[in-house]
Amino acid sequence: MATPLDLKGMGVALVTPFHHDKSIDFDALGHLIDYQLEGNVDYLVVLGTTAETPTLSASERKQVREFVARRVAGRVPLVIGCGGNNTTAVIDELKSFDLTPFSAVLSVVPYYNKPSQEGIYAHYSAIAKASPLPVILYNVPGRTGVNMTAETTLRLAADHPNIIGVKEASGNISQIDAIIKAKRPDFMVVSGDDAVAFPLITLGAVGVISVIGNAFPREFARMVRLALGGRYDEALRIHHRFTELFSLLFVDGNPAGVKCALNIMGLAENELRLPLVPTRITTHDRIRQVLDAIRSSENEA
Repeated sequence: MATPLDLKGMGVALVTPFHHDKSIDFDALGHLIDYQLEGNVDYLVVLGTTAETPTLSASERKQVREFVARRVAGRVPLVIGCGGNNTTAVIDELKSFDLTPFSAVLSVVPYYNKPSQEGIYAHYSAIAKASPLPVILYNVPGRTGVNMTAETTLRLAADHPNIIGVKEASGNISQIDAIIKAKRPDFMVVSGDDAVAFPLITLGAVGVISVIGNAFPREFARMVRLALGGRYDEALRIHHRFTELFSLLFVDGNPAGVKCALNIMGLAENELRLPLVPTRITTHDRIRQVLDAIRSSENEA
């Protein structure tokens, strides 16, 4: 089993590139992984939301897991996404595949069912007791339909030592700050939103699990490291360079925006699986303009 994961720094939630016929483009995935490693990312997240995991078959998920593990070959830690709204099914999945290459499990708050806070607590408690790997909670109420409160997060952290952190994408700065203030010392709070990674790090978050990092691993990782090092002025300049792109990448949904950017950069086809579709032409054109501006500013720096 891989070394226990330190979430400090920038993890990247990998996209799943597709060919025009919607089959997985493993060549592009391999090049994208190499691009991340050359950009000095701290870890990679496999089969998360950004990977369009709900549209992948069990066989395809297995192929992606094994391909990424082979390509990375231990050079950075790997986090595996494994979540759902059926607790027993999540546990069964954790028991069904080889977790040896992975350092932690990222598991989303149950969606659609809209469980109570007690239900969320019981769900994660069952996963924590069954998981052979450390568990990272993932709170993203905009997708799941229910918010995991600071109280529930802190209760889980206090009761289960192998729950090592939370990817917080609630957008509620007060809630996230309350977790940071009252958490146990080794419990790690990670931004789940690129746009607020900088301010959350200034409050005590340890890093970000990034979407924009697919396209700009080196640049965004530098921003994160500068912020973690207290060099806030330098980090803020990089943060502001990406301000418009933060919103553009999500205006037509994730990962439509980042796949558009990757396509413009020549790293992947602009293909998604239904029910997701590519960005609108107007968004595509604006992303191209912003990317040109970012590249121009980097050349001038």
